Amino acid sequence: MDAVKANLGGKKVIFCGLIQYLNLFVTGTQKLWRSLQALGAIAFAYSFSIILLEIQDTIRSPPAEYKTMKKATLFSIIVTTTFYLLCGCMGYAAFGDLAPNNLLTGFGFYNPYWLIDIANAAIVVHLVGAYQVFCQPLFAFVEKWSAKKWPKSDLVTAEYEIPIPFWGVYQLNLFRLVWRTLFVVLTTLISMLLPFFNDVVGILGAMGFWPLTVYFPIEMYKAQKKIGRGTTRWLGLQILNVSCFFITLVAAIGSVAGVVLDLKTYKPFKTRY
Repeated sequence: MDAVKANLGGKKVIFCGLIQYLNLFVTGTQKLWRSLQALGAIAFAYSFSIILLEIQDTIRSPPAEYKTMKKATLFSIIVTTTFYLLCGCMGYAAFGDLAPNNLLTGFGFYNPYWLIDIANAAIVVHLVGAYQVFCQPLFAFVEKWSAKKWPKSDLVTAEYEIPIPFWGVYQLNLFRLVWRTLFVVLTTLISMLLPFFNDVVGILGAMGFWPLTVYFPIEMYKAQKKIGRGTTRWLGLQILNVSCFFITLVAAIGSVAGVVLDLKTYKPFKTRY
């Protein structure tokens, strides 16, 4: 702007200043959206409470199920937090504000290729396991409901024994085979249609974090422990509840804004790298 002032002066200096201010405002707004999206992604990373009780029901006792689950939860949170903090801090230290959404594909180069391939393979193993764990309660619910709805249907209830060498006998259910296959195909298709992964993760994290991870557990805890209104513990829980609701709200706003911006350059079944 100093150069414009020295050579042109007058109203053009004001015009140049306005342009610079607008550029700063746009950059600041983009940083705000990305920060809010990050809150949603962080919330999604700790959304395991959705299936916490289902996992606990499968644990053998003794020792008591809740004791085993408490240790497993503490260990998992420590490992997850450490890993994600390392990814975030190292990515920002290396690239600053230009850190890519996907650290494995956003660099513009793919060497050493073997290291990136190993990292991608590890992600596949991680996601396959997580997909199975998260989907099993839904599979069980749908199959149980279908068996009650159509108890005389061979498609739904019949079990066919298929001998497998070196394994034993496999119980094949046609409805289970068809329904689970269609579910996987549908979810895969939807994920391919939504290439802006971080924004979608932010929305899902915002939708599930407060009600399932914070609100209902807190309300159940207050009811079980008979915590009276106005007590110190009640106030602390309410502050936590409201704070997490605010985080959920702003994360949802930022993630929706990110999806809207991504849709402007969106092309189905095409990545941006």
